[in-house]
Order: sequence, then C-alpha cells, then structure tokens
Amino acid sequence: MNRFALAVSTGIARVTEAALGPYQTAMVRIGFSATWLLFLLREFPHRQELYGPDGPWNWNLAEQLISINGAFTALMWSDGQFWFETFYVLAVLWSLLLLLGWRTRAMSVLFMVGVLSLQNRSIFMGDGGDNVLHLMCIYLVFTRCGQVWSLDERRARRTRAARARGEHVVDRTGPALWGVLGLVLVAAAFLGKLNGDWFVPALLWVLWSAQVLWWAVGRFARSGQPRIMLDVVANIVHNGALLVIMAEACLIYATAGWYKIQGSRWQDGTAVYYPLHLESFSPWPALADLLSAHGVMVMLVTYGTVAVQVAFPFTLFNRRVKNILLAAMITEHAVIAVVLGLPFFSLAMIAADSVFLPTSFLRRLGDGAARTRGRVWARLAGGGGPGRGLPRQRGSKRQRGPLEQPGSQQPRPPQPGAPKEPGAARTPGPARGPGADPGDPENPDHTHVGFPA
Repeated sequence: MNRFALAVSTGIARVTEAALGPYQTAMVRIGFSATWLLFLLREFPHRQELYGPDGPWNWNLAEQLISINGAFTALMWSDGQFWFETFYVLAVLWSLLLLLGWRTRAMSVLFMVGVLSLQNRSIFMGDGGDNVLHLMCIYLVFTRCGQVWSLDERRARRTRAARARGEHVVDRTGPALWGVLGLVLVAAAFLGKLNGDWFVPALLWVLWSAQVLWWAVGRFARSGQPRIMLDVVANIVHNGALLVIMAEACLIYATAGWYKIQGSRWQDGTAVYYPLHLESFSPWPALADLLSAHGVMVMLVTYGTVAVQVAFPFTLFNRRVKNILLAAMITEHAVIAVVLGLPFFSLAMIAADSVFLPTSFLRRLGDGAARTRGRVWARLAGGGGPGRGLPRQRGSKRQRGPLEQPGSQQPRPPQPGAPKEPGAARTPGPARGPGADPGDPENPDHTHVGFPA
C-alpha cells in the first residue's frame, strides 16, 4: 500500500510540478507553423481562387454553409477585398512569429484563428494535412510551446540576468498585446460576429480571461501562493494537451492502418501502384514509373505501410522499436512529398510525428543548429568576432592595463566562505518554494508554467 501511494504521489508531482516535453512541444510548434507559413506563401498568387470573396467558392456559398454548420471564420466578418488581403497577410505574420517563438501564448491563439478562419472559409481546399493542422492548432494553444528554441526563451534568460543584477524588469509588451486582443474580442462580440458554434468564441474568452487573471495575480498578489496555484493548473493543462496530441497522432495511424486492411488493393499488395500513375499525383512521371516497375518493391511498400501504421501505437512502450518505426514513417512521408507531390500533407504528418522524437536526439539537433548559426554569423561578421582575424604587427607590445603596471596592487581572489560584495551577481537558478520569485513563465528552467504573452 505504501509503495502504491508513493507511486501515485510521484506521478502527481511529475504532472503538476513541470511542463513535460519542452523540446517535443517546440518541435510541434515549429513544424505546424512552418507548414502553414509555407502553404500560405506558396499559394499567395492563388489566394483569391482559394479563399477570396470572388473565388469559385464565393461569399454566398460560404455564407450558406456556415449558417448551417456554425463554423468559426473571421473572413466572413466582411466581404470586402481589403479585409481579405489584410487578414491573409496577418495570418502569414502570425505563423512567422509563432515559428520564431515571439509571445508564443498570444501567437498560438492568433495562429489558431488564422488557420480556422481560412480553412472554414473554403472547406474543399486541402490535401488531408489540413485536417491534422485544423486539430493541432487548437491543441497547441494549451501547451507551453515556447520553453526552448524561441525568442521567449531568450527574453526570459535576459530577464533573469537583469534581475540577478538587481534591476527591476517590467514587461509592457505582453499586457499591451493582450489588451488590444481583448478590445478586438469585445468589439467582435458586440457587433455579433461571434455568432454560430459556441466552442471557439468560448475558448477565446477563456484564454483571454486566463491571461487577465495571470497578470492580476502577478501584479497585485502579496504572496506567491496564488501564482503557484496558477502554475500547477497550467502545468496540468499543458501536460494534458501534450497527451492529447500524442493520442491524436496514434489514432490517425491506427485508423488509417485498419481501414487499409479492409481494402482489397491493400490486401493483394497493389495499392501503392495506382497513385503513382494518377496524373494529379505524378509531378515526376519518370520517377513514378521507376518505382512502380518492380512488382516486388510495390508489394513490400504496400504491406510495409500497413504494418507500420497498425503497429506503431503498440510500440510506444518499447523505445527502440518505436524509434525505428518512427524513422520509417518520417521517411515514408518524405517520399510521399517528393513522389506524389504532397509536401504540405507530409510536413503536417512529420510535425505530428515529432512529438515522439527522443529528447536526446532533439537536444543534439538543437546544438547542431546553434553551432551552424554561430558559424554563419561569424562569417557574416567577418572573422567570427571583433578584432578576430586581424594580423598582429610583429614586434608590437600589448598595452598594459592599470592593474598590470609594475607595483600596482592586484585584486585578490575571493576566499571560501567570505561574504559577497553588495550588488555582486549571483548565479541565477529556478525559483522554488512558496516565497520564491516565480520569474518568467516562458522560462525553460522554471519548474512551473503559466499563461505568458
């Protein structure tokens, strides 16, 4: 009984004390925002035909459909060309800012608004990846997706360093941003633009109210207990959303695999052959002919696809087998992107698969990207830093500093146990305990997560 109680308490502490999977949620954020951003940029010349008020699925048809299903779309707030162009550009901007990790909590909400508005405006535009993106953009608003690999992380790091030096740091951008969003939400509700299905408007109000509560507690609370309570609630929400994202990915593969088993073409091993010879899915006819020319290869790919999709949800408890199947599925989606000409569908599925990637691999990936970025910036800076790469004149002597002159007194190193000087910088660490400073909620080293801008 004591062992069971200990296990339960350990599980509760793990779920409530920290936001799990920081690298995985960052990959989900980067993957889906990059997929949507690339799609919007790729279709920018065709935006009028896809989502414009005078496109094939025109304003009247969209209005009739939305009056039936009640779907949320901000594009139906006005039928003017200026509103459509402005919203499309804003959707591109929101995707870019979420990709960079600037104010990830607010940008994730705006990213969701952009995705739902465009997709619900013209529901027939998509290749399958739009369904995954439609679901994941909603789940993403509940996650703390800016813990790592984001501008929020850099801002939190600089804030901690400034506070360690004794500086008073006040964030004005976050409250101002959420204040503007609140005004827009109130205006839309007052003008009756939020009529229809209740889910998305209710979600927007809940998210905005949570931000107001977080700001009020941080501004007016006299003790740290209310902030800690909000941290615990936010951790539970984040971890629950992460679990839902993983379950959603498993359901996608499980249902796809079991439905394939019921098809006669998948049973006889010829299903892969036919998409390779459809004109709509053959951007490289010569490559498709080369892959379909070997019957044994077609049969192995057909059966292998079904086996991997059906077996994947059952391999999550075995790390090695899971990683092997995960690599196989990512490779499969990369091949689909090239051979069948479905890049955005493949990118969306790879972004969903990234939630299962090992943390050690993601850390090495991030370190490699940081080193590459450092080399690029060093080359652009002309040698890697100020003064580096400049030839030193032969025979020249280095100018001594004032403490290096003969007879000057050198500073003594601090002795162990000696008191620190007033104002000396201390090593910043995560704030813990009821009276500790909660710090920035986008801090990756902080054990709690809140609702930052």
